[in-house]
Amino acid sequence: MKIRAYEVSDKDSVISLWAGCGLVVPQNDPSRDIERKLKVDPDLFLVGVDEGSIVATVMGGYEGHRGWVNYLAVKPSAQRKGYGQRMMRAVEGLLKQKGCPKINLQVRAGNESVIAFYAAMGYRNDNVVGLGKRLEQD
Repeated sequence: MKIRAYEVSDKDSVISLWAGCGLVVPQNDPSRDIERKLKVDPDLFLVGVDEGSIVATVMGGYEGHRGWVNYLAVKPSAQRKGYGQRMMRAVEGLLKQKGCPKINLQVRAGNESVIAFYAAMGYRNDNVVGLGKRLEQD
């Protein structure tokens, strides 16, 4: 798998991957999420390409205090090949280059396999409650 920055021509493939991984939910329009990301640190939006098709994504962010990771996805048929770890290491490296001291991420409650994946990569439960408020309705 080759990791590279997202390109505008990747949009349909990325959204299809996210849908296949169960990451598309009614309250988040993936097209709008991509448009928003491209306005802020687009270099932190990565795709993994294998045999000419996108099989993985990760979207990082950094606002000067904490880094965030969203939309880590690996095509189900490509899972368990280390692609998710490689995507995370790539975005972690980019965040570190920007001076980011800590990364936060959120996992939907009950998604034990994903929690175990992140735990194996050194992420720990910070024992905080994640709160959110929509400022725009998608």
